[in-house]
Amino acid sequence: MKKKSDLQLTPDSFSRASNLRDLMAKARLHAEAEQQVIASLPDSLVNGSRFVSCKDGELVIATDTATKASQIRFRQHEVMESVREYELFRFVWKLKVKVQPTRSNERPARKMTPLSNENARLLREEAGHTKDKQLREVLEKLASHVRD
Repeated sequence: MKKKSDLQLTPDSFSRASNLRDLMAKARLHAEAEQQVIASLPDSLVNGSRFVSCKDGELVIATDTATKASQIRFRQHEVMESVREYELFRFVWKLKVKVQPTRSNERPARKMTPLSNENARLLREEAGHTKDKQLREVLEKLASHVRD
């Protein structure tokens, strides 16, 4: 059986899991590693940062903003020194920081602005000059959506 320090945490290692037990063990190891890495970051940079991988001495961390990424890069020596205290990361020699903005699935609610009296008057006037019956009806209907 491999020691914890011998396991490499990369996205490829998850695809090679032979069964569910191996996959769960790797997931637990990844979660433990993430806790250790996040604990070594300064408190102001913890929110929005996460551990991605550690392979061949290269530690990869992702943040949600470029500002946090710059601050982590600026403090990389103290972060790596803090991370090396853990058995799993004792051979880390390089820190790579990536920016991965959070996904936002929420769209702002569409705000319908009411039609002003002046615009309604202009629409009615244009409807009066139009020869096409369907277009005239549409313009008149639009003109009726006037704010009170």
